[in-house]
Amino acid sequence: HRGKATKKHRRGGLTSPGILYRGIGGTVLPDDIVEGLTRFRQPVKKGARIDVWWLYDDGGLTILIPYILTQRRQFSSASLRVFSLASSRGELEYEQRSMAALLSKFRIDCSDVVVIPDVQKKAGDDTRGDFDALIEPFKEKADESRGEGFYIPNEEHLTNKDKTNRQLRLRELLLEHSLDASFVIMTLPMPRKGMVSAPLYMAWLETLTKDMPPFLLVRGNQTSVLTFYS
Repeated sequence: HRGKATKKHRRGGLTSPGILYRGIGGTVLPDDIVEGLTRFRQPVKKGARIDVWWLYDDGGLTILIPYILTQRRQFSSASLRVFSLASSRGELEYEQRSMAALLSKFRIDCSDVVVIPDVQKKAGDDTRGDFDALIEPFKEKADESRGEGFYIPNEEHLTNKDKTNRQLRLRELLLEHSLDASFVIMTLPMPRKGMVSAPLYMAWLETLTKDMPPFLLVRGNQTSVLTFYS
């Protein structure tokens, strides 16, 4: 009976997510997919943490969005932890104090500020091996004829070697620090048309976000969105 079925799947007056979300042709979605779709419908648990990787000066959008989220019911109990990059290991403590002072000036509360000193370090063999396997189908091959933009030219791959290593190191740092976060927000790597092909750029993004908690990549246009009063 329809009335009984509806009542059976109600929880606290709300229809069960399994009833609301269906696949193609009305097929039942697996529980883990439904859980992912409805993850933020309820407030996060006490002790939840949003990790913010503020890697570039983008006008402050990368830090503003997570701050706004913590002002909403779903994330009101979550704390912010902010990561930034150090220009040199010798200035690590100074840059950490400077970042903490900057956030305080903008009245953004955070539980911790972490300054990463070694993002330029060579990525590990396993990380590089995983990335090479990821881009292998998209590498330029002499015996194939594919339209421009559908493969990674060998010259481009070599030219962007340092940028690729940066993304791989960030991947390692994300796994080290943010695998247990409730939400990760990171500054989006800048895509430059004509400099980085679509397959290589998307491989960077896949490398950063694969098997991580919910992940948001965001980048402002360097127009300041943060203000403070002295």
